[in-house]
Formats: sequence, C-alpha cells, structure tokens
Amino acid sequence: MIKVTLILLLISFSLFAQEEAKKRLFDPERDPAEDLKSAISVATYEHKKIILDVGGDWCVWCRRMDEFINSNAELKNFLDSHFILLKVNFSKENENREFLGRFPEIKGYPHLFVLDKSGELLHSQDTAELEENKGYSLDKFMAFLTKWAEH
Repeated sequence: MIKVTLILLLISFSLFAQEEAKKRLFDPERDPAEDLKSAISVATYEHKKIILDVGGDWCVWCRRMDEFINSNAELKNFLDSHFILLKVNFSKENENREFLGRFPEIKGYPHLFVLDKSGELLHSQDTAELEENKGYSLDKFMAFLTKWAEH
C-alpha cells in the first residue's frame, strides 16, 4: 500500500512539474541566438520590429509586465501588430551571457531591447520608467511602443 501511495505521489508530482514547465515564460533551455534568427525572418516578412524581453520566471516585475500586457487588449493588439516579442531568459540556470553581451548593460529586470527587422539595436529600455504604483502605466507603455513602432 505504501508503494502504491508513493508511486501515485511521484506521478502526481511529475504531472505537476510538467504543468509548471508549460507555464514558464522564460525558458533557460532556449537558444536566444537561434530564436532571434527566427524572429528576424518573421519581422522581415511582416515588416515589424523586434522587442527582446529579458527577464526570468523568478522576476515578479517580469510576471507583472506579462500580465499587464495580456490584460490590456489595445496594448496587446498594438504590440502584436508592430513587433515580434522575443523572451530571453536571464536566471541562475542560464544567464545567456554570450547573447546578452552584445547589448548594453542591463541594470534591472525586465528589460526591453528594441531591434529593427534585421536585428540591429535601436533602443534599450529600462522598464522601471514604464511603471506606475505596483504595476505599469498604460499611457507610458503605449507611448513607448508607439514611438518605436514609428521610428
């Protein structure tokens, strides 16, 4: 009976771990250089810019920003219409030093880099400038996106 209970617990834990892995926003196992190549192809074809969203699942402000974007239809639609959003993991599991080394220093997370459709850096954005109270400002975020969509 104890073995059956233990096996059921292990199966339950395994299923829980798989579900949690699906919820990960930033995947430490992804290769951001390969992801950027794919993003450049899509951005070139769709005439969009690229935003690198650098952060990690450990980062409360990263999760807040994702929730903020996904809960604001106007913002999400504008973002999707003008940009390819690429998440780049920075965590103790994988700091992606080689990839991130080609960009300006990041002082806090999340951090956004705006790239043109060929992957050239246009802007480095400290997201603290987009915050308001315990979240993000819709006006500031839309102004940021609008400026770089038109640039």
